Amino acid sequence: MKLLTILSAIVLLAYPFAVYYGLNQWGVGTVAAVLGVLFILRIIGGNKTRLRELKYIAWVSGAMGLVLALLAITFKDTSWFTYYPVIVNMLMLTLFACSLWQKESMVERFARLQEPELPDYAVSYTRSVTKVWCLFFVINGSVSLLTSFLSLDIWTLYNGLISYLLAGSLFAAEFLVRIYVKRKNE
Repeated sequence: MKLLTILSAIVLLAYPFAVYYGLNQWGVGTVAAVLGVLFILRIIGGNKTRLRELKYIAWVSGAMGLVLALLAITFKDTSWFTYYPVIVNMLMLTLFACSLWQKESMVERFARLQEPELPDYAVSYTRSVTKVWCLFFVINGSVSLLTSFLSLDIWTLYNGLISYLLAGSLFAAEFLVRIYVKRKNE
């Protein structure tokens, strides 16, 4: 089961390319069926994660993916597949933003998985990083929505490559800033 969960996670990361290739090779019905199975595995695999919020993301994103696949089959319309990245961004925005009103922000929770005892400056820093990620999800989700109304080629390029490069760049920049903040405060 663990292998299937890992496989479904990899395929869902490559979701835009899977949609692009699948639609060009097999059509709506086959793509919806394959993705439906992967979304079910995502829901099941969500039970294995340590953070309950990530479980919710797996459950809700898997359920919404199933709904989109069913809508694509029902209406024989491939555009339903293009809304999945928008939904994932909305879910992540909701998760990160809601954590700002809780004792620990989402980034602080991730940080505590590696370093359970965080100093006060680090707690403040993780709250700021959570806000930056919220802004990222707003912008990325908006662009993802915009690309849903453009060609499948553009949608695939943005959602399958550019958005990942932007997220990776944000991770890298945050890592460098974190090193600077840590050195400055210790």
